Amino acid sequence: MKNKFKQILCTIFLSLGLLSNSMAQVENNLEEIKKAVDKIFINQPLWSINSSIYEVNLRQYAKNSTFKTFEKEIPRLKSMGVDILFFMPIHPIGIKERKGSLGNYYAVKDYKAVNEEYGTMDDFKHMVNYAHSMGMHVIIDWVANHTSPDHKWTETNPDFYTKGADGKFVPPAANLGDVIDLNYDSKGTRAAMIDAMKFWLTDAKIDGFGCNLAAQVPTDFWFEARKELVTANSNLFMLAQAEKAELHAAFNMSYTWKGFEIFKKVAKGEYPARAIDDYLGEDKFNYSPKAVRMYFTTNSEENALNETEKERFGDGAKAFYVLCATLNGMPLLYSGQEAGLNKKLKIYDKDPIVWGNYADADFYTRLLSLKRRNNALLHAESGGMFAKILNDNPNQVYSYYRRKGKDEVVVMLNLSNKEAQVKFDRYLFAPSYTELFTDKKGTLKIEDALTLKPWEYRVYVKD
Repeated sequence: MKNKFKQILCTIFLSLGLLSNSMAQVENNLEEIKKAVDKIFINQPLWSINSSIYEVNLRQYAKNSTFKTFEKEIPRLKSMGVDILFFMPIHPIGIKERKGSLGNYYAVKDYKAVNEEYGTMDDFKHMVNYAHSMGMHVIIDWVANHTSPDHKWTETNPDFYTKGADGKFVPPAANLGDVIDLNYDSKGTRAAMIDAMKFWLTDAKIDGFGCNLAAQVPTDFWFEARKELVTANSNLFMLAQAEKAELHAAFNMSYTWKGFEIFKKVAKGEYPARAIDDYLGEDKFNYSPKAVRMYFTTNSEENALNETEKERFGDGAKAFYVLCATLNGMPLLYSGQEAGLNKKLKIYDKDPIVWGNYADADFYTRLLSLKRRNNALLHAESGGMFAKILNDNPNQVYSYYRRKGKDEVVVMLNLSNKEAQVKFDRYLFAPSYTELFTDKKGTLKIEDALTLKPWEYRVYVKD
């Protein structure tokens, strides 16, 4: 573990030109290097503190999904506790090698335009301005690893692309036949990509980017890009759709793919609930305290390519989302979760979400609103303390508290499909709590033994 951390540090410092003796210097001065890394790792914009993020699948949001129609959804999402709108790719999609009737969101044909399927650039700007007026922020999915085969650069700047032995453009992977790989050995590629990203910050006034396949683009490019982009927006927010610790020298937040896999195994009974402790410990070791980690029970990729949330977590889906929303990080909500989405949305064709009466909106509203207003759920770097509450049934029950100042939240989760008897091994703090989902008031005492139903979740908020 320690060697892995040293290698990460070396990657960062070499990329930034700050390390001359590489591993030898790390070996001799590990603690000093750690302190230096925390100075390099970026601070979070104040507006992102206590935030929740919502991934917008605009194509499937409605039968007629446009920027104008989605703008009408913003007040509803604001009232749910959503702070950041994260749009899946909104750029024009290539025609050459197109899959399905509408094509792949990630086969970008023009980085400085919007897909006419959604409206005009002016429509997009109006929507962004409206979100800002509601106190919300907007980031867009950024596809830096590849373009469509008919992007104009293939004609004007063929050196921007990776080529095979035959001199032809190549896909980034054999199964990705509708896109071609960008070559970041080319300074021109880097400059053009940064220019396009800066355009969205200055012209459309967005707040940042969620960068697709961030780990497959050279890490030093992201350092270079961040340095340039903050000149356009000093409160830039960058999300890496990847899990690679050194990316946090350029990114504010990253996906917790490994945590997601652990949660799935716990849900299926392959791991005990206490396995989450091992994951959180490893994550804390590998990542700077300033790095925000994004937790989720589904997202666009998992929903489209793998399983639905229901298939993945069964009746435990809500219990695991409570975990995601109350750990030290930021929770993601994917389009349709508030309506109990239980189908895999198509990638290349129209497949609208069926909203019904927003069956689960109250559940998510209670959690995300708590996240927004309660300082106990602040990121640890901002003072939101996280600590386990020991119990006598750790294979089934995961229990912990969050605290900052007078704010306190206690979480108890039965992460199994069987009833759980549990007693806690330490004092449970405040004299009076209100349970978040039932609104019942009461006290928590060390002598109390509890019975938790299968997948039952309880969140106690100090009065």
